[in-house]
Parts: sequence; C-alpha cells; structure tokens
Amino acid sequence: GGTEHAVGHLLYSRLWTKVLYDLNLIGFDEPFKKLVNQGMIQGSSRFVYRYLASYGSVSKAQGSDNPIFFSKNIVDAINSKDAEVINKVKNVIHNIYYDRGIVRIDDIEFFDFHVDVNIVDGIELDIEKFRNQKSDYKNAFFICEDGTLNAPLSFGEGSGVRSTNAKYICGVEVEKMSKSKYNTINPDDLVIKYGADTFRMYEMFLGPVEQSKPWDTKGIEGVHRFLRKLWRLFYDEIKGPIWTDSAPSTLERAGGEASEAELKVLHKTIKKIEYDTENFSFNTAVSAFMIIVNELADLKCHKKEILEKVLILLVPYAPHIAEELWGRLGNEGTILNAAYPLYDKKYLIETSKDYPISINGKMRATINIAMDAAQPEVEKIVLQNEIIQKWLEGKVPKKIIFVKGKMVNVVV
Repeated sequence: GGTEHAVGHLLYSRLWTKVLYDLNLIGFDEPFKKLVNQGMIQGSSRFVYRYLASYGSVSKAQGSDNPIFFSKNIVDAINSKDAEVINKVKNVIHNIYYDRGIVRIDDIEFFDFHVDVNIVDGIELDIEKFRNQKSDYKNAFFICEDGTLNAPLSFGEGSGVRSTNAKYICGVEVEKMSKSKYNTINPDDLVIKYGADTFRMYEMFLGPVEQSKPWDTKGIEGVHRFLRKLWRLFYDEIKGPIWTDSAPSTLERAGGEASEAELKVLHKTIKKIEYDTENFSFNTAVSAFMIIVNELADLKCHKKEILEKVLILLVPYAPHIAEELWGRLGNEGTILNAAYPLYDKKYLIETSKDYPISINGKMRATINIAMDAAQPEVEKIVLQNEIIQKWLEGKVPKKIIFVKGKMVNVVV
C-alpha cells in the first residue's frame, strides 16, 4: 500500500486512457472520478545488538565463529554509561575470549540489525531458533536481560555457565513492512489459525482505510470471538440449530415475527453499514457488526427474518461465514444474489431513552423513560425506582430537575 506505489500503477491507466481518447475510441480522457489511496500496513520490526570487538588499539567486526549479542536493556545501560553494567559486560566478554590471550577490553561498541519477527515472541528472542537460522550464529553468545550468559553448548559444557532460562530482549521499531526488514507476517499462518473471514475483518478493523497503521495481531482474537458469537445466534453447541423461521400473523408478536426492539436494532444497523461502506469507513462498520451481534444476543433473538438480513450486510466483510449460514438457513442459491436490505425510517425514531438519574449531582442509576414523558410522569417513575429509594433513605426531595432528552437530578 501507500500513495506513491498506487499512483505509480495508476499512471499507466491514465496514459492509456489518453491514448484511446486521442484515437477517438472512447469519449473521456480521465480514467477516474475519485482516487482513494489505502494506507500502508506497517510492520513492527525486531532488532538484535551484536558486539563489535575492540581489543586494545585494534577494532574489527567480530569473527563469525563466536559472535556476542547484547539484550536491549544491556544496550540501554551501555548507552547511558552505567559503569556497573559496563564492567560486568567487559568481564563476561573477557571470560569468553580469555583463551585467545585477550587481557583488556576497551570501549564496548555494537551495531544492530533486523531479526525475523517470526522467531520472536513479543519482544523475547527464541535464541535456539536464531542460532539455527545461520551457521554463523551456531556458536553465538547472548548476554541476556539479567546479565547472565546464554552460551552455546560447545562452550564450557558442564561448567554451569550456560543459562537456558534467561531472556534475550529485542529492540522494537515500527517501519514499512518489507521482506528486507524481516518484519512481514505470512497471512497463510493466520488464516490457518483463525480463518480467512477473521483475517479479512481484522485488517479492516485496524483503522481508517486511507491511514497507514502498524500490523498488530493482539486484537485479532476479539474479531474471532465476534464471529463465533455470531455463529451462536444460529447454533447452540448442544442443541444444534436454534433459529426460528415461523411467520405468524401480523397480530401476533410471539414466535418467529420480529419484535419492535429487534427491528430497531436491525434497521439502525442497516443504515450504519450502508453509510460506512459507501464512505470506505470499514473499521467503524466492523464495530457496528459487533454491536448488533451483542444486542441481538441480549434480546435472545434467533429469528430468521432478522438474522438473514444481518448476513446480507456481512457478505462484503466476512463472505465465507455469511454464505455458509445463508445456505444452512434453507435459502437456495448464493447470498450474493440476495436483495440488499433497506432501512425503514420509522424504526430509527427513538421512543425512549436511558436517562442518568443523579441525587444532588451524583449519578446513582439509569432508568429507561419514554421520550414523550412529561415532568409529573418522570418524577413518579424516578421516585418508584428501588435504587433511588435506597439512596434517598426516606427523605423527601426538595425538587426534581428534569431536562428532556438529557438527565434527571433529584435535589434532597
């Protein structure tokens, strides 16, 4: 992704449009009415810090036989001129090279380079995998975060100097995702673990499409849980299918026909998803899907007439699970041919509101009150509430301040 990369490709389209126009083969000379550049997906890089050997007046890149690597906190201590840590590190290095006749270690210098993020757990390097990546690192030494030495098995075997529990902490930096920086994530691995729909929705959930953003898999579990919760609106792990598809008469409100509350939730979401999709606000659309699934779960709604419309809205975002559930509901043909649902404005009008109820300015409860309720009715509802009665402790309010559509304050 990125503006420069996209424009570079689009120049070809513009060039050929101009050519075709000049040849009188088409009636327009600009190929695009609007250009939206997706932001660049950035990678979180990891670094290791390799010792640059300096013996007396001789300085050279350390040989490939026994490279030494410093943990990030050791590097920070060296940069801050921490004498205690520096002397300790010098002693460790001296012990490693004592058999070469080295008696003095001068200033400690080092250089950093990228390490494959796939062998790092968070910020902790998998030392053995690092050693096995290249033959040059097979006999590498690691001065870990606690100052202990993780040495190759060939060094001091049986002498107790090898620490296998100490952690080597890598440096971190957010950069362009690139193979050269070893910070790429193989999407195949995430698809195998979570499924293509989870990967697809999480990529949209990262942030606004036109903004660059770092790839971070910490939140992918949340998207995966959302899809599993969506599935549970249709299936129970023990009971199996739990959706209802009966359609009673318009006079009935039980059974399969949707309730007023369910229709409000649905039509509010239809409007939101339509707006967000048309405006490329995919991240807020994913949030809207999470909200409706939670609300339908709270309403214990398993009705086909509601759920299948949710699936149609979901197709561009999670096509695989939408297609699967569409078929299981008994629909013939692909969900891609289903008519897109339209919202009804009458279900978007709020008839009630959750009012915050305060006593002497401190909020004590929330009560759902009709939007057209007048002052006397509001006072009656508030004073009958058990929580408010508890906080009043038998006292008679001096007055009740009611701000329509906003709040209620009981003054004692």
